[in-house]
Amino acid sequence: MDESARPTEGPPGPARALDGARVDSYLERIGAARPSRADAPALRELQRRHLMTVPFENLSIHLDQDIVLEEDRLVDKIVAQRRGGFCYELNGAFAVLLRGLGFRVTLLQARVFGDGGRLGIPYDHVALRVETEDGTGPWLADVGFGDHAVDPLALDSRAEQEDVSGRFRFREAPRGDLDLLRDGSRQFRLDLRPRALADFRAGSWYHRTSPESHFTRSLVCSRLTEDGRVTLRGRTLVSTVRGKRSTEEMATDADVLRAYLDRFGVVLDQVPEVRSQGPSERRSEGRADTRGT
Repeated sequence: MDESARPTEGPPGPARALDGARVDSYLERIGAARPSRADAPALRELQRRHLMTVPFENLSIHLDQDIVLEEDRLVDKIVAQRRGGFCYELNGAFAVLLRGLGFRVTLLQARVFGDGGRLGIPYDHVALRVETEDGTGPWLADVGFGDHAVDPLALDSRAEQEDVSGRFRFREAPRGDLDLLRDGSRQFRLDLRPRALADFRAGSWYHRTSPESHFTRSLVCSRLTEDGRVTLRGRTLVSTVRGKRSTEEMATDADVLRAYLDRFGVVLDQVPEVRSQGPSERRSEGRADTRGT
């Protein structure tokens, strides 16, 4: 492993917060007003706004664009370039915004459950532990897991939590970890120890380069809508409205680029394409990918 990708030793150092002007630019990007207080209702509104405006997408992997886990770069991609990203980018940037608004944020690493209950790699996913000024919580905030909880989840509760996307519950797991269940199905195993953004470099590298990663085997751009979700998978546009699902095939490159712009606000000058697949990638086709659906 590259030395720069090794987890930090001991507690992570102080993390940055955005200055006032950049906070305002980020809030404009997600269509949110500056909250008067860093409380639970404000966190809930910010998470919902983020999910509805900033897409979960892996386009950079297929456009040969760098993915750099540095806070300024992540915020610039979302705010100035008006793009989205996958979990490391989305939750990494969201953490910076929340700190700029007075929330106390800790990065947590998780391993995602795959086929047959098999756990993914360490640093498979990054999620956020958020403390608020009203003394509620702590909350698990997450804008980087695709089709997932719309509202933050109470991290210390072991009861079922109702969300518009399902019923969620935290369950104790070995070594002090927590499993997050959605409608009884395990989503990921959460490690509660604080992490730094640099700790996730190896996980990010794996997911953007490995033929075993579902991010290298498929294209996805997806966001929450007021009444469902819209997702572009390659050339197939999937819209879910109040539980009713419809699909539309994009016939031309111009149709694909127009869908990225009209449905996600993403401006591209070329259509991203999945690279040719080798035998190991073909064997992995058809595996369920719950993220971004």
